[in-house]
Amino acid sequence: MTTVQLIILMAVILLILAGVSVALLSGRGRPPARQGGQQLNGTVLDRRPPAPDTDSAAQPDTQTADLRPPLIAPEETVPAPETATDLDPSGLLPAPTLERPSPVAGRLVRLRERLSRSNTAIGKGLLELLSRDRLDADAWDQVEETLLVSDLGAGPSAELIDVLRKRVAVLGTRDVAGVKDLLREELLALVDPSPGLNRSLNLRSPVPGPAVVLVVGVNGTGKTTTVGKLARVLVAEDKDVLLGAADTFRAAAADQLETWGLRVGVPTVRSDRDGADPASVAFDAVTVGVEAEVDVVLIDTAGRLQNKVGLMDELGKVKRVVEKVRPVDEVLLVLDATTGQNGLQQAKVFSDVVNITGVVLTKLDGTAKGGIVVQVQRTLGVPVKLVGLGEGPDDLAPFDPSAFVDALIS
Repeated sequence: MTTVQLIILMAVILLILAGVSVALLSGRGRPPARQGGQQLNGTVLDRRPPAPDTDSAAQPDTQTADLRPPLIAPEETVPAPETATDLDPSGLLPAPTLERPSPVAGRLVRLRERLSRSNTAIGKGLLELLSRDRLDADAWDQVEETLLVSDLGAGPSAELIDVLRKRVAVLGTRDVAGVKDLLREELLALVDPSPGLNRSLNLRSPVPGPAVVLVVGVNGTGKTTTVGKLARVLVAEDKDVLLGAADTFRAAAADQLETWGLRVGVPTVRSDRDGADPASVAFDAVTVGVEAEVDVVLIDTAGRLQNKVGLMDELGKVKRVVEKVRPVDEVLLVLDATTGQNGLQQAKVFSDVVNITGVVLTKLDGTAKGGIVVQVQRTLGVPVKLVGLGEGPDDLAPFDPSAFVDALIS
């Protein structure tokens, strides 16, 4: 072999060795890809689950166990309710159980019973004083003091004392039965100065359509509750009633009123937001009442202090807006009987703004100050039409002067 051939052979061997070395260096440290794997950024991720052995199949790993709730098998069905009558027509919500309010006539009996248990201070005190063998100046002063404590007021108390002194002197009555008859007659003259006065609600509108009743009062008198109870009174008399939740300032007022209505099947018109214009809500309620041809629309208004001019002006606006649709047939002022003389100041301002036509006295069974009945009627020149007797849903009754006086002196 010549020298040239030997050089060429060595060059070829060196090239082969260099190629092998480069190939080995480029493949060093790379793991072989598994079958079925997916490569991402140079890393192979195996998506296949490992083949379980016998032990692992019997005891599955809690970290890899499927924690999702089991689905209902295709052949399984959800059981139907046992009684379809428990659902409303949509089958979604329980149908409300409508209550039947107690008859109004029976409430007059409860009026007398409850007042005789709680409002007896004036009757017992006067009967004891007037039955004494000797009625001197001190005794008459005590009689007058008893009347004033009962919130009868200075004027009516003085009048009653004058009449009683004259009649006792003329008749010479001292026995309890005689004094009781005398006292009943004179108290009834104060409580019911115009015998035969119509104390029923004016629900006969001068024009065809529903009667509109606007209920007003200060905060805390039980106004919204009174509206709910009044709805029950009307339902008991087979009236179709619609409620208007125009108290848009107290967040729970509309919910409270709607709950009262649902219990007796009476719908409520309300706003879907707090702080809405109360006049607008009242307007909508009366409009809906006209379209639905109901008998009565009861409108609850926001409680307000009588010395807040802006709020009182707004109340006047509610009445004016409603009268664009229907005349307002009744404006009932709700007063807390326990407030006594303070309630009279409230009554005066409300009467000036919305022309009160009747009074509802609440919490009358929990106070001995029954004389507020006389005072408020004299102040406003309108009758007490309804009285609240307690916390029960049917503890609202028409005011009966005779039953009231009988309860005071029973």
